[in-house]
Amino acid sequence: MKKVIRSLIGMDKYRVYFNHEFDKLKVLSAQTINKQVISNAGKLENIQEAEFSVFAQWGDDGIIQYLIHTLGIENKIFIEFGVENYQEANTRYLLINNNWKGLVLDGSEENINYIKNDEISWRYNITAVCQFLTVENLNETIKNAGFEGDIGILHIDVDGNDYWLWECLNIVNPEIVIMEYNSMFGNKAAFTVPYKNNFYVTNEHYSNLYFGASLKAMEHLAIKKGYTLVGCNSNGNNAYFVRNDKLKNMLPTTADKSYVKAMSRQNRDEQGKLTFIDDFEAIKKCADLPVIDVITNQTLNLKQLI
Repeated sequence: MKKVIRSLIGMDKYRVYFNHEFDKLKVLSAQTINKQVISNAGKLENIQEAEFSVFAQWGDDGIIQYLIHTLGIENKIFIEFGVENYQEANTRYLLINNNWKGLVLDGSEENINYIKNDEISWRYNITAVCQFLTVENLNETIKNAGFEGDIGILHIDVDGNDYWLWECLNIVNPEIVIMEYNSMFGNKAAFTVPYKNNFYVTNEHYSNLYFGASLKAMEHLAIKKGYTLVGCNSNGNNAYFVRNDKLKNMLPTTADKSYVKAMSRQNRDEQGKLTFIDDFEAIKKCADLPVIDVITNQTLNLKQLI
């Protein structure tokens, strides 16, 4: 048994070492394209032109680099919600390449322990906190982690109460906000799923499509909080907002102009298996579920808004 334990410990150390070396290689491989993006700071008409991916699942690493160099972000601090084990995340490249300070939060203790055992936890200034975030605990959780006031970037991607979490957030004042939006909710109305402090996407509907808010809803909230939409990624899942006092020469846009219809087919059947049906067809199975029109505050059925 002792030999087995020593072997497992050795494997874990190897994993940590391999992750670090692989991180360095990935950052190095992106140097040329990152320099091109930086050289175009303030010149692009569409932020999608800056896309490239190092650790981000899609092209968000490039968009973030473009924005921080265009806007000249002074507060080199980020906060990201819903990071899982942080291997694929929109702020990891920012942490390693740009040496920012950050706070990452996830509801899984296993995921947070993974991050804490990763070499990034001592090589860089990152705080990892295990917390299932709710409107009731969000601000206190961030404050207790040692973060408040002006920060550079906030990214919310929790597949659920995204709209409500941004709405209640007041402990930090980000210059850039990245919000996941639900492309399957279309672009005709401003609505979100109702708030539930125990919202978990699979429990709400087996398809995993009933979550978050439409892009129009996120735009509506952004305007109320003093932000301007500057674009979405080409995958159709993340929207970028800049605080009005930091816009500089960024071109503002609207939800109507920048909405992207996602091409993914992530929906599942009642047994949890991928169906490979178009998500925009599968979302009809959620038609009778409730959503809230954030402009009128009315509770309606999803079918009335899509």
